[in-house]
Amino acid sequence: MKILLVVAHPNPASFNHALAAAAAESLRALGHEIVVQDLCADGFDPVMPTSEFSKTAALPPDIARRCAELTAADGLIVVHPNWWGQPPAILKGWLDRVVRNGVAYEFRIRADGKPGPVPLHKLRAALVINTGNTPLEAELALYGDPLDNLWKRCVGGMCGIPRTERLYFTPVIVSTPEQRAAWLAETRTAATSLFPGA
Repeated sequence: MKILLVVAHPNPASFNHALAAAAAESLRALGHEIVVQDLCADGFDPVMPTSEFSKTAALPPDIARRCAELTAADGLIVVHPNWWGQPPAILKGWLDRVVRNGVAYEFRIRADGKPGPVPLHKLRAALVINTGNTPLEAELALYGDPLDNLWKRCVGGMCGIPRTERLYFTPVIVSTPEQRAAWLAETRTAATSLFPGA
């Protein structure tokens, strides 16, 4: 199985990168091919220019490659921190420029006779891994966990991904080495459960 792993954290020594590495290593051990897009390390430009807005736009080579990697993938893993209840801007730009109409989905008249998005990809499942610093109880009470809605309903629902799972590890800033080790183990288990070996 080919799995696209997208990481959006500016610090290569971050816990986000450790989580991404744990997922990748576990899945490679099962024989999966992992394609990594480390957006910050790649210097990805999140701003969509007017020239890319059309569904039939001629895309720059870097964006076309990323789109091709998305549509070739059987699974998707996205790792990013919770910044103001949202993904970092670089990842929002990736959604705009790569998970786009004409690549991940397109609007058609569906079988029920109503207009709506129809998936164009072959993703079987997605795993989103988030880190934060607000205790989970406060996150839910104060903000309602907007990232869960974004990934499961907006992205997963809009793009027709059959299964979207999410891990949320918080608060990282005061976590112990033992807690981080447990979170890394949970990440390995979630990844291999969602994407088992052949």
